[in-house]
Amino acid sequence: MSQESASSSICAWAMKHPLEREYHDQEWGKPVFEDQTLFEFITLEGAQAGLSWITVLKKREGYRQAFKDYDLTVLAAMGEADIDSIIAHYDVIKHRLKIASVFTNAKAALSLQQEFGSLANALWQFVDGEPVVNQWTTMEQVPASTDVSKQMSKFLKKRGFKFVGETICYSLMQATGMVNDHLVGCHSLLGKALI
Repeated sequence: MSQESASSSICAWAMKHPLEREYHDQEWGKPVFEDQTLFEFITLEGAQAGLSWITVLKKREGYRQAFKDYDLTVLAAMGEADIDSIIAHYDVIKHRLKIASVFTNAKAALSLQQEFGSLANALWQFVDGEPVVNQWTTMEQVPASTDVSKQMSKFLKKRGFKFVGETICYSLMQATGMVNDHLVGCHSLLGKALI
């Protein structure tokens, strides 16, 4: 398949690396309601700040190991003393504040579970529990943030989350299917497998 014909049936950002392609086809834009997976994406999207998504995808397994498969109770009990060990022993982005934010965010996520019944309820309220399916025809039309992602960012920051700016929140919404930003004609939006 030529690059031109492939790009007409898949979102262009996912064409650069096989890991991006697999992530695009299998996960991106599909609704996630499971708290551990949502927290994984909060962590990964925060880790991406200032970096490329492929950098994060390549380290995804290292993140799962370092952060105990995103067990919120375990992570909430971790802190500053655990950072050096994570940097030394796991394939994660070696940014102390980003690593520390996972522990802070786990505590905040547990509080949201108490308040809303689940992390999913707290996050999905911003789209009234239903995916917003956009109709973009070019990548240039896809926004970096929206009024809703700004509201989510303010909400999460107020409750103690770190690395949850409006752009990170919009990426989180895209990743977890709160918004579906597959381009019109993308095989994933159409529910087709690309041959």
